[in-house]
Amino acid sequence: MGGGRWRSVLSGVWRSIAVWAVSTVTMLVLAGLLPDFRLQSDNGDSATRIAITAAAGAGVFGLLSSLFWPLLVRLLLLVPAFVIGLLVFFLNGSLLLIALRINPSGRGEAAPETAVVVAAVMSAVASATGGALAVRDDDAYRRRLYRLADRRRRRGEGQADPSTPGTVFLQLDGVGHDVLAEATAKGLMPTVAAWLGLPTAGTRSGRGPTHVLTPWRTDWSSQTGASQLGILHGSNHDIPAFRWYEKDTHEVMVCNRPSSAAELQRRAVERTGDGGLLTVDGASRGNLFSGGADQLALVLSIAARRGRKNRSRAGYFAYFCDPANAVRTAMSLVAEVGREMGQSTLARVRKQRPRVKRGGLYPFIRAFATVVERDVVVAAVIGDMLAGRNAVYADLVGYDEVAHHSGPRSRDAAKVLERLDRSLALIAKVAEHAPRPYRVVVLSDHGQSPGETFQTRYGLSLGNLVRAGCGLPVPRRARRTHSGAEARAAVRAALRRPVEEGGEEHRPSHRRSEPVVLASGNLGLVSFPDVPHRMSKEEIGRRHPALLSTLANHPGIGFVLVRSDEHGGLVLGAHGAEIPVDALDDEHPGPLADFGPGAADAVRRTHSFPHTADIMVNSWYDPAEGEVLAFEEQIGSHGGLGGAQGRPFLLSPVAFSAPVDDGTELVGAEHLHRVFRRWLRECDGPQVPLATQADERAA
Repeated sequence: MGGGRWRSVLSGVWRSIAVWAVSTVTMLVLAGLLPDFRLQSDNGDSATRIAITAAAGAGVFGLLSSLFWPLLVRLLLLVPAFVIGLLVFFLNGSLLLIALRINPSGRGEAAPETAVVVAAVMSAVASATGGALAVRDDDAYRRRLYRLADRRRRRGEGQADPSTPGTVFLQLDGVGHDVLAEATAKGLMPTVAAWLGLPTAGTRSGRGPTHVLTPWRTDWSSQTGASQLGILHGSNHDIPAFRWYEKDTHEVMVCNRPSSAAELQRRAVERTGDGGLLTVDGASRGNLFSGGADQLALVLSIAARRGRKNRSRAGYFAYFCDPANAVRTAMSLVAEVGREMGQSTLARVRKQRPRVKRGGLYPFIRAFATVVERDVVVAAVIGDMLAGRNAVYADLVGYDEVAHHSGPRSRDAAKVLERLDRSLALIAKVAEHAPRPYRVVVLSDHGQSPGETFQTRYGLSLGNLVRAGCGLPVPRRARRTHSGAEARAAVRAALRRPVEEGGEEHRPSHRRSEPVVLASGNLGLVSFPDVPHRMSKEEIGRRHPALLSTLANHPGIGFVLVRSDEHGGLVLGAHGAEIPVDALDDEHPGPLADFGPGAADAVRRTHSFPHTADIMVNSWYDPAEGEVLAFEEQIGSHGGLGGAQGRPFLLSPVAFSAPVDDGTELVGAEHLHRVFRRWLRECDGPQVPLATQADERAA
């Protein structure tokens, strides 16, 4: 055995002894503080005997945790995954009670509720001690990664490690290009700054860039469903919004509903004739769609399946099989819930504006997205890298969830960016020890635009405005619209309740003549379910003469898209503006003038979709402040045109060819898919014809 391995063994032994000693002291302290926890007999014992009892108890508890916790976590996969965090404390307490019962000293007892507290504190202290020692010993940390890599390579049945690079795509959900640039400049994301060659804390100048930052432009539907389907499967055709009504099936499609995600993926594969970006030794982690990967964890499009082939939630085991990780995550979950409650209370006391309600289950949903989902997905990505997989795509949704309710540039959202940067640093560290070189690509699927809600500003929802324009009675009591954040879908899938919250309000009314009004951020969709085809402006005018003018002239609405028997697609604006979509361009934008370059192309493309709504409504947009008006209960929104929501980022290694030529924009998720395909081929070696890049860009 070499000297390095001996040092590794000795270092591990000393860490184990230190953790055991700290756990023993912790047990002694808790025995002195808690009346229902004793380490001595009824007649009393000497201090030495009590210390021996504590040491034996701590040792048996640690041994039981190491032996039985992985088995317990595998059994926990049979129950809803979100419940794991609640059961962690109970199971740890049970292990402690068993440890006290079989303690060789024959002493020690605790009330069940006290055992839960003692076990949680001991696991947390042991985890913190072991982590602190591992951080201080960088060599030991690197050797541990080497051992993990060697172990996974041995499972490969003697196959040689691939020499070509693998690629990891990390999606920071909802982080706009400008938000990332500002966070990097403020020192909130030192890992990203280092990759860009910018000065970081403790350094006067960067060491040269390893990555390049490129903005890209989304389609009109600036949301995860459209962007991720286009990126992973090469087509987001006929995705007009986050949710829409399909007249041929009489169903509301919702991108974060498992059944809808499965159907959208099927349509994309059928349209392209290709399984997806990850079909060759790929892994999909925490995504809406699989990308054709064999290795799946927390993928929504398969969450509705039943049976052995559904491995969507198996990724929880990779993280929770370590009892210290389980306790640490559970405690972080509780801390995050408390942090959210404190922050929302402070926002109410300060009377911050804009502000939305953040009560109910939201603190737990936020904690799940920013703690549990992040930890599980990062652990899965690390496992994929140590296994040497070819391509990995993972989505981290924490920022998107917090920004919806606190604002894209809030302090709450900034804290999430700091934690995401630490996750990037960890993944970069693991890449140094993986069995093959890895190139890490970081991107976002959309940004977020700030602004108060439409209902807050005008006192009525888009649905009630439509009803008023149709001459229908408007309810006196407004109903709250639900957020379309991806984290909510992840929680519901983990709970095995794969039906979107508030689904009842999106179903067509029993009165088939009444309109179905749906919201996707600041994009609204109006459909008339009793008409089997997409209604024209002329048909709508004959049925509801005041509706289109009511919408187009409302100060909270930027423009309206309808079909016209005479002009094809027609964009309506205030003061009677009516411009055919074929006549719109960047030089003559008409009502789209405030929405920037590319808006006309985006609207024109959506107009061509088979399931575009009878009326498409985009909210008002203030280009000076970058604000929109969300038709949902969000103060940071995305889904339509206007502002930062349509300007996400791409952070790519300089080892790859440039995403686009100088002076050319990267437009649309389908374009991103073609770029990523090219990069994966570049990893295979120089045999790729150079003409391929020009051909793809021409396409």
